[in-house]
Amino acid sequence: MRMKKVLSIAGSDCSGGAGVQADLKTFSAHGVFGMSVIVSVVAENTSRVLAIEDISPEIVRKQIDAVFEDIAVDAVKIGMLSTPECMYAVTDKLRQYKAHHIVMDPVMYAKNGSPLMQPASVDALIKTVILLADVLTPNIPEAEKITGMQISSISDMELAASEIHEMGCKAVVIKGGHATGNAVDILYDGRHFYHFDAPRIITKNTHGTGCTFSSAIAAELANGKDLVSAVKTAKRYVTTAIKHSLDIGKGYGPTNHFYELYQHGLQEAECDEN
Repeated sequence: MRMKKVLSIAGSDCSGGAGVQADLKTFSAHGVFGMSVIVSVVAENTSRVLAIEDISPEIVRKQIDAVFEDIAVDAVKIGMLSTPECMYAVTDKLRQYKAHHIVMDPVMYAKNGSPLMQPASVDALIKTVILLADVLTPNIPEAEKITGMQISSISDMELAASEIHEMGCKAVVIKGGHATGNAVDILYDGRHFYHFDAPRIITKNTHGTGCTFSSAIAAELANGKDLVSAVKTAKRYVTTAIKHSLDIGKGYGPTNHFYELYQHGLQEAECDEN
């Protein structure tokens, strides 16, 4: 069976917990071949962001050309895009190559609260990237920023998902990690709302959870699952990764991307192949 290929377009996290590094680990854990386009180099660790240097839009375009002209891409995960110029470069190229299964995680803040997107870029995000996304995966603060509304309940999450869907994306998953009670994520596909509920895990080690979740959705879509099944599987995966998160660093440690692999190997993939 042909291995599926998934491209991450995102920033680089030198501490390994988020960004492209988290995406590639997640792709590997789901049995797909991961590729990357670096849009920003972020000097960060589990405690703080020291500096950000954006890659020029021209080099971003060339990286996308390099992948698509040679390799069939089964899904694309988009993460941190800090400037409008970067957003235009990415969306222009993905339209050129008719990319599909595009999962966009609108990364605006690091886990410690440091901004990763310029404030003026939110309008560009709405006018460009959201229109291209098959799935948008904002957390509650990001959904509030995009819609301009305050979200404090499940019904607010549903309303926000509906409003974001009206902006042009095909489906929206609003993540409930910043709420209280159980961790409830809400998927809206333009017709139905789906709730994905999991017990909230009490840990500070959640660095890169948004990157991991969106990458898992992209990998599952590439593997042929329908959207609801892909989100359900991704939710289960990220919950396990958080439950067995790693106490690395002095701040917010990373999730454990390979916990199931270390415990059980590639049994499911081997069974599917036989």
